Amino acid sequence: TELMIQAKYFGNSLLLNSAMQPDLTVSRTYSGPICLQDPLDKELMTESSLFNPLSDIKVKVQSSFMVSLGVSERAEYHGKNHSRTFPHGNNHSFSTMHPRNKTPYIQNLSSLPTRTELRTTGVFGHLGGRLVMPNTGVSLLIPHGAIPEENSWEIYMSINQGEPSLQSDGSEVLLSPEVTCGPPDMIVTTPFALTIPHCADVSSEHWNIHLKKRTQQGKWEEVMSVEDESTSCYCLLDPFACHVLLDSFGTYALTGEPITDCAVKQLKVAVFGCMSCNSLDYNLRVYCVDNTPCAFQEVVSDERHQGGQLLEEPKLLHFKGNTFSLQISVLDIPPFLWRIKPFTACQEVPFSRVWCSNRQPLHCAFSLERYTPTTTQLSCKICIRQLKGHEQILQVQTSILESERETITFFAQEDSTFPAQTGPKAFKIPYSIRQRICATFDTPNAKGKDWQMLAQKNSINRNLSYFATQSSPSAVILNLWEARHQHDGDLDSLACALEEIGRTHTKLSNISESQLDEADFNYSRQNGL
Repeated sequence: TELMIQAKYFGNSLLLNSAMQPDLTVSRTYSGPICLQDPLDKELMTESSLFNPLSDIKVKVQSSFMVSLGVSERAEYHGKNHSRTFPHGNNHSFSTMHPRNKTPYIQNLSSLPTRTELRTTGVFGHLGGRLVMPNTGVSLLIPHGAIPEENSWEIYMSINQGEPSLQSDGSEVLLSPEVTCGPPDMIVTTPFALTIPHCADVSSEHWNIHLKKRTQQGKWEEVMSVEDESTSCYCLLDPFACHVLLDSFGTYALTGEPITDCAVKQLKVAVFGCMSCNSLDYNLRVYCVDNTPCAFQEVVSDERHQGGQLLEEPKLLHFKGNTFSLQISVLDIPPFLWRIKPFTACQEVPFSRVWCSNRQPLHCAFSLERYTPTTTQLSCKICIRQLKGHEQILQVQTSILESERETITFFAQEDSTFPAQTGPKAFKIPYSIRQRICATFDTPNAKGKDWQMLAQKNSINRNLSYFATQSSPSAVILNLWEARHQHDGDLDSLACALEEIGRTHTKLSNISESQLDEADFNYSRQNGL
């Protein structure tokens, strides 16, 4: 049903989702011998405003997506909608799926890019746009007006998948991929927004997290701590990604220095399986990698070349910086059907190997043997636990025959469909609406209802001096909103926040949907869209 909403500017209070909590189960003790399987074993791995300020706005709402925005058709501004995928930067972890609903989610490993393909490019002009690295959580927002009129630039992004060039000092660890965006000599008039995924559990204050940049000489220098006050850069840390406002391109990464032993890295644990050369043997490979899409894509690349199949949806494990090691065990193997090679049922990985593991996906391998060739079903449990820490259980229930096996997805195709979007369709907020917001909130207000309140209503409560240096503080705040909401486009909450700011106003201005739509249409036509 249609609603009538009195809205003082349209706005949004940002939703900060807490980090996903792992399933905790009763810890187990093991009487058998423990051995460490080298994760690098070669046998186990191959390879100025256009509108006058508006005191109030009254609009009709036709859908939940368009609360207070007066836009009747979302498709006018955006490409085709796609289902939500697993981890996309700001507040999503890898997508989860109930075990009973595995069948509809089918994806072939061979359709995913190889390591050497983790690079993307796009040509952008004055209208700006968005560049996305498929299935990595890395993206770049080029704001409208950042590139001078009648100019265009070929902009690229890449992710270092070789040995990290950032060598950690002392207790500092690398929490994100090393991301390069360029060309390095490009000069922008408005800060761009770079989104980088990270694996730190930021729900508690046990980390000191830094943004670093690599110099032309190859050395890494600290740009700022994410909690610093700075007028040259801005960092906003969300549960699964960091959004950085920058005015120069280059290579960036996030590092973390644990303040207490309660500092937690989020690991993604997954199990893959494949037949061995011996027709009676079946290999299980259990991976524990940093909880970033980039790291998991490396696992996918390795397993694709080995013919491995994901046997259970990946899960999160919270790994504490308490110096205790990680144990990986295979449990509940069906007797008289399968057996595991002696002394390999439980394997242990030293703390330092897990805590500082940023390259070469960490894994343990287990070899199971069938008693007879007629056995084609395998059921068992994989227990991954940190001593004096958390535990996670992977339930394996699969057919070892590829023709009978259900396939579990781990990436969807949303990012891959539109790796580069240019012009208005790349942004969630329609252009005319954006201009009205900026014209209103950039103007000083005696009651304090200006861009500072806009920032606060969007959960931006620190380092406001950075925005004060910008020609249009509101525009930069909205750019940050766009970066954080690139996959949910929560215009409802944006409308609610702006409504809260304007509640004390008494006079309302009527803006019809047709007027708003016409304004955006004329803008698009004038710009050749």
